[in-house]
Amino acid sequence: MTASLHLWLLPLIPFAGFLVNGLIGRRLPKALVTGVALIATLIPFLQVANIWFHLGSTSLPYVENLGTWISAGPFHADFTLQLDHLTMIMLLVVTGVGFLIHIYSAGYMAHEEGYWRFFAYLNLFMFFMLTLVLSENFLLMFVGWEGVGLASYLLIGFYFLRDSAANAGKKAFVVNRIGDFGFLLAMFLMVQHFGTLSYSGVFAQITQHPEWQGGFLTAIAIFLVLGATGKSAQIPLYVWLPDAMEGPTPVSALIHAATMVTAGIYMVARTHVLFDRSPFTLSIIAIIGAATAFFAATIGLVQTDIKRVLAYSTVSQLGYMFLACGVASYTSGIFHLVTHAFFKALLFLAAGSVIHALSGEQDMRVMGGLRKKIPVTFWTMTAGVVAISGIPPFAGFFSKDEILYQAFISPNGGKILWFVGLVTAFLTSFYMFRLWYLTFFGESRAVEQAHDAQGHDDHGHAHGHGVHESPWIMTGPLVILAILSVIGGWIGVPAALHGHNEIANFLSPVFGSAESGGSNQIALILAVVSTLVAIAGWFTAHILYFAKPELPGKLAHSLHGVYTLLLNKYKVDELYGLVVMALMIISRYLLKALVDTGIVDGTGYVAGYTAQGFGALVARIQSGNIRSYAGWLSLGAAVLLVVTYFGLTAHLSLR
Repeated sequence: MTASLHLWLLPLIPFAGFLVNGLIGRRLPKALVTGVALIATLIPFLQVANIWFHLGSTSLPYVENLGTWISAGPFHADFTLQLDHLTMIMLLVVTGVGFLIHIYSAGYMAHEEGYWRFFAYLNLFMFFMLTLVLSENFLLMFVGWEGVGLASYLLIGFYFLRDSAANAGKKAFVVNRIGDFGFLLAMFLMVQHFGTLSYSGVFAQITQHPEWQGGFLTAIAIFLVLGATGKSAQIPLYVWLPDAMEGPTPVSALIHAATMVTAGIYMVARTHVLFDRSPFTLSIIAIIGAATAFFAATIGLVQTDIKRVLAYSTVSQLGYMFLACGVASYTSGIFHLVTHAFFKALLFLAAGSVIHALSGEQDMRVMGGLRKKIPVTFWTMTAGVVAISGIPPFAGFFSKDEILYQAFISPNGGKILWFVGLVTAFLTSFYMFRLWYLTFFGESRAVEQAHDAQGHDDHGHAHGHGVHESPWIMTGPLVILAILSVIGGWIGVPAALHGHNEIANFLSPVFGSAESGGSNQIALILAVVSTLVAIAGWFTAHILYFAKPELPGKLAHSLHGVYTLLLNKYKVDELYGLVVMALMIISRYLLKALVDTGIVDGTGYVAGYTAQGFGALVARIQSGNIRSYAGWLSLGAAVLLVVTYFGLTAHLSLR
């Protein structure tokens, strides 16, 4: 029998950190604020590590019921937490990467006003993210789902005095509400058809009825996909994530790269029993994932803000994870989720180190020549760039290659999906090495001159000290994440590359045996092809941004239309703006004319005129003229006599 694991402590401790710093942090010394925030994240990580080391003696899935939450007739929902192999993977990522980012934030945010508020929000996010991951029912998951959205809104708009940051926070909040509406509809349908929102209850009923295929299961799955597209920034609800870069860089690393945005992928993987009964929905997921991966990668080709390049890269990599789930390869999707958490958190934090070194500058066009000035940042970011590009033996190669292989052997349009993913891999390698060359190589493009004035930028970093390497509290997490970006993929080396795919074996109790099909020979050939494509992307970037740096400008001029279209992000934001404006016009004028004037005002007019008509009739009757009253009395008596006569006649005829 498994001893109590006290899973409830995992989210509760960060929540306690949020309360301390949120309520009295303003009056606490900065060191104490930092200590509270770090301890509130370290303890859950140590608890998760302890559970991991004793996992062999733990009976999984392990369920911890904390009491009844809602009880209404036959329906009830409990505060129930669950630990299984999938939860274990997510807990390691959330607490491990989250703790490293908290450490980094202590250095990056050191000069910020509202330092206590920032760490209170970070701890609040950890509370909701751990609640989401540990939940055993859809309703509790939804609490965490909404909570991470709230924390994201607060952290994106941390620099609330800047209109761009405030607007970005509102945009993220509104767009995610659209997806959350889909999640709510899915839960309503579950209550209607299953009578419960418990994972075990829903999945058991689906398992007991093999004849259930499509139908209402497809409706539920599609609504869940709508929720996932909002949280995990997929077409058509991806537009909030690039603008979320207005928040502090550690926020981008923690929430918009490593954890929160993967909630949609986690939700689809968690509910795979439902999605497996709806091949139509899986096809939609695969198409959305492949389209998003390619679409976002093309936009990333021409962006000049270092964080925005990484933002579109995140949207693209999330598309790969969606593609994996769409071909029912949930293991490879979770595998890429793990490796992406390593190298994308590293890339964002390294970008933050560059921004810190340049006193807040984010435009790559005024960077260059930083390789020797910030060497730790350079080498760690190099590890992240190579990893995301899919070059072996770095982490991104193994997870991305497994997704491409599973797409290739998928029976439903797999070759097309594989080709789109392969082209996206080339684009990813190209724009990431473009970022690498523009930032670290060539001549310095007047960085020193742009930042030699005393003062502070919008991020609060002091000017006037030249380009400088970040302190150890920032570079330390970079080194750890760089190591993970190198070796993190070795847990999923496939048999074709003489590995044992440990992550697939570990997750097999959740998803079943590792995906089969194809052959080791095909897998090896595809691995070679994807590697060559990644190297080709590197080589192309090398030619354009190192060997012949004048070429990009000429290409942009000759392909002005395409370049402008990509630079303007296909004008999707403007298109959405027109849609919103049209809806506002409809609601303000057409609906006003129909509902307010037609129905509400019309009903009032009809009632008023009706009362006025009856009043006029009564006024004519109540004239005060005795002869008139006698006439009305005689008329009434005559009517009464006629009605009585015909009534008696009818009664007698029936007898």
